[in-house]
Amino acid sequence: MQALYQIRWFALTLFVLIIDQVSKYWAEHVLGWAGRVELLPIFDLSLAHNRGAAFGFLADAGGWQQVFFATLAILISTVLLVAMKRLQAHQRHLAIAYALVIGGALGNLIDRLLYQYVIDFIHVFYQNAHFPHFNIADSAIFIGAVLLIFDAFEKPFLDRSI
Repeated sequence: MQALYQIRWFALTLFVLIIDQVSKYWAEHVLGWAGRVELLPIFDLSLAHNRGAAFGFLADAGGWQQVFFATLAILISTVLLVAMKRLQAHQRHLAIAYALVIGGALGNLIDRLLYQYVIDFIHVFYQNAHFPHFNIADSAIFIGAVLLIFDAFEKPFLDRSI
C-alpha cells in the first residue's frame, strides 16, 4: 500500500514536469513568432529567456550561475525525492509540496541543460509596473514552497496544550 501511495506523488512530479515542458515548447514555437498574446489588461503571454534565477537574479553573472543553479536543482531534487520516499500516508501536504518543488526544479533544470537559459512566458503587470516573467515550473516551486511554510507553522499551533 505504501508503494502505491508513493507512486501517486511521483506521478504528480512527472505531471508538473510534462506540463511545464509542453508549455515551454508552445511558448518557444508560438510566442516566438507571435510575440505577445494579451489575455487580460494586467496579464499576457510573452516569451522571455532567463539566464539567472528568480526575477533574473544573477542573469549577467557570466555563465557560472548556470552550473550553480543546475547543481542546486539536482541536489534539492535528490534530497526531496529521498524525503518524499520516506513520508507516511498521513503526510499528504508534504508529499504534494515535495512533488511540486521537484517537478518545477527539474523542469527548469532541463531548460538550463538544453538552452543555457530558462524559458519564461507568463507575464503579469499593472500600468508601468511589471512583475518578472515566469513559467509553470516557477509556479509549482512557489506553491510547493508555500505548502512547506504552512506545514512548518501549522504544527506549533496545533500542538499547543493550554
